[in-house]
Amino acid sequence: MTTWTSPFSLNRAERDLIESKFLRKRQLAQAREHELFDVFREELTEEESWALKYLFAYMPVNDLADYDGALFLSHVRRTLAIRRLVPWGDRVPDSLFLHYVLPYRVNTENIEDHRGILFNELAYRTKSLTMEEAILETNYWCYEKATYIGSDLRTMSPLTMIKSARGRCGEESTLAVAALRSIGIPARQVYTPRWAHCDDNHAWVEAWADGKW
Repeated sequence: MTTWTSPFSLNRAERDLIESKFLRKRQLAQAREHELFDVFREELTEEESWALKYLFAYMPVNDLADYDGALFLSHVRRTLAIRRLVPWGDRVPDSLFLHYVLPYRVNTENIEDHRGILFNELAYRTKSLTMEEAILETNYWCYEKATYIGSDLRTMSPLTMIKSARGRCGEESTLAVAALRSIGIPARQVYTPRWAHCDDNHAWVEAWADGKW
């Protein structure tokens, strides 16, 4: 007898919720059915199919208008491949992987297929490290790539920030989250809207290593 294993350890309620939200997004984007959803006609694994559905289910609505399904499929396949390559890939719980590794967006940046590029920059540099050491090493790498410059412009994408070599805290943290996720480490951006001691705000990064943020 064959036992079916749910992809990403999703239970029935979680699968039904993702499916419901996915179908709602598909209905909203029916004018772009071909551009967005023809990727599901390709030969996909169960993991690839559900990862794609997860992204569509929870992506901002404007991304349905601005990007094509091929970009999201490329991102999914690269991210799943990286998970199999990094030494801590099988230690990251599926729920954290879906929420804090798989997503292609951190802030309001333009979306680029950057995961493989950042992975190639960091894989050799972090492959012999613990997760905590890899987080610190990735932070050092980000520091080498850009310096702090305040701005009020829309958040730059990670590759644009590397090219310009400068950005504000929201962009520095976006780069760091994208870099950490590119090597399979759960990461998220954290904001305070207003410091109590000054008329300003700030953004930084939390990363998960071996059971704790």
